[in-house]
Amino acid sequence: MTEKKEETKQEAEITKEVKEETPAPAEEIVESTPKSVETKAEETENKKAEDVPKIKEPEKTPEVKEKPKEIIEEKKEKKSDDDDESGKQTLLVETEKYLNTGAHIGTKFKSGDMKRYIYKVRKDGLNVLDVQTLDERLKIAAKFLAGYDKEKIVVVSRKLYGQTPAKVFAETIGAIIITGRFVPGTFTNPQGNRFIEPKVVLITEPETDTQAIDEATRIRIPVVAMASTNNSLRNVDLAIPINNKGRKSLALGYWILAKEILKERGDIKSDSEFTKTTEDFEYKMKDSDEKKSFEKKGRWDRKPRFPRRR
Repeated sequence: MTEKKEETKQEAEITKEVKEETPAPAEEIVESTPKSVETKAEETENKKAEDVPKIKEPEKTPEVKEKPKEIIEEKKEKKSDDDDESGKQTLLVETEKYLNTGAHIGTKFKSGDMKRYIYKVRKDGLNVLDVQTLDERLKIAAKFLAGYDKEKIVVVSRKLYGQTPAKVFAETIGAIIITGRFVPGTFTNPQGNRFIEPKVVLITEPETDTQAIDEATRIRIPVVAMASTNNSLRNVDLAIPINNKGRKSLALGYWILAKEILKERGDIKSDSEFTKTTEDFEYKMKDSDEKKSFEKKGRWDRKPRFPRRR
């Protein structure tokens, strides 16, 4: 028994020695390695990465949205249309004033009487009036009206946009003003309450002021009228080719007439003595007027409707 115990002790000692001599597994070796070695290795790698020059990514250029070709072409057309007339010389005011107020812009339709005053037709179909002719006609009209007694000049405007400039014009030169509906018999019925005996009549719109033109023709007095491309000049003695649809163009036309008439009379000697501005002659828009103008938009560019035959 003692011998067997000694043999088992010897075998146990041999197994211990063998275990001590056998190398530890790889996982235990990795775990046993100090952390300082790992951190040093990471630092060296990070330094190498920092030393490598960074490549800058190309900056993204902001996307520029291209404007539609149609808008660009329209702007070019408008500029070219105005540029053609901006080179013309005018005497009464600068050419730019006519262009900025749209005094030279007509409608898409033209009457046979107004053909001679049309400079050209734009690509959008609008007829363009000659600025030089407009300037000359305003000068002629002012000289013609200045030859009459101011109390015998009657200014007529049924058109809403023309009422304010016509009133200020009449007040400035001392003429008689008739706005709104023209009562039949005003020039022809001596027994009427509103009977007037004028010597000359200034019309804002031949189409809406036809009654005044007809009565002036009956009593055989001259008619001066502001006319656009679509107006008829029947029974009109002196036409002023101008945009009589716009507020600003009507204000400019009446402002120039008032200034030039006072100069012709000798009431003022120069333009600087005329204290009123074009804004004083301009009709001030209201909310109700904007709604009406929106509803009637395109009225002057519509083709005339003829009654159907039954």
